[in-house]
Amino acid sequence: MNKIIVTGGAGFIGSNLIKRLLDMGNVHITCIDNFDPFYSPKVKENNIAEFLSSPYFRLVREDIRNLDELREKLDGEYDSIIHLAAKAGVRPSIQFPLEYQLVNVIGTQNLLEIAKDKNIKQFVFGSSSSIYGINPRVPWSESDLDLDPISPYASSKLSAEYIGRVYSNLYGIRFLALRFFTVYGPGQRPDLAIHKFAKFMMNDEPITKYGDGSTLRDYTFVQDIIDGILSALNYEKSLYEIINIGNNRQVSLNELIATLEEVMDVKAKIKQLGEQPGDVKQTYANISKAQKLLQYNPSTSLHEGLAAFAKWVKATDKLFIK
Repeated sequence: MNKIIVTGGAGFIGSNLIKRLLDMGNVHITCIDNFDPFYSPKVKENNIAEFLSSPYFRLVREDIRNLDELREKLDGEYDSIIHLAAKAGVRPSIQFPLEYQLVNVIGTQNLLEIAKDKNIKQFVFGSSSSIYGINPRVPWSESDLDLDPISPYASSKLSAEYIGRVYSNLYGIRFLALRFFTVYGPGQRPDLAIHKFAKFMMNDEPITKYGDGSTLRDYTFVQDIIDGILSALNYEKSLYEIINIGNNRQVSLNELIATLEEVMDVKAKIKQLGEQPGDVKQTYANISKAQKLLQYNPSTSLHEGLAAFAKWVKATDKLFIK
């Protein structure tokens, strides 16, 4: 049986991943989460409620900054680590840069120390497209080393990638950094734009649109992201790789709002504001490396993905809609 540690397992991507892994079978999951109050902990509690009765699931309530506690509580043998726990968000990181450094960099190093101590050879790291920053050379490629991160969040993710390279070189840990591109879908965090838009639209309140709506994002459906993670979990051809996991299609903010209006069957009221500091003009993933190494092939259209999200958010409105 494959024994996997999933950090941040009660969060958006983590809980979707754990559900898929448990449905596949032949796996035991140790989920680490500290239920950070960045957004309501009851959302995360709801995310993992169905797993708690499974004999193949164990919840460890711990902060990844606490290495001694992690060593004490992770007392078994493990085959791999999928490290998704992080302080998320570009804008909040500008307000609290030190906290982002401690969680995203030191926390990642702590998990690598666990991997070293326990001889865990497969380490899949949830990185971010924010690393590319203001980069006009689109679509963004992993081979582009002239990076320009513009937020503490982005710089912390880049630093964690470098730490992973050090541990890979020193201790033979296979470290795969997956740069996720604007993940959305059922379970999405309530602080993210799509979820905020849906909440306000359902309450007949105006949504805040920063800029003229021409900003571009490579929106990636969460189940496509999980396909990439699972492929990385079984990858064995090299010890260190950075791989884009995106959708390879740009969508403007205006197109996103129009599609969300369609699937929600609600006309959005718009509150227009200026551009936000820390936001980039565009994201766009070159996924040729993921296609080659992981046979990654995202297949969910924006309309399909937003329709699935809309169905979910309406069914769970008591958790989010006030």
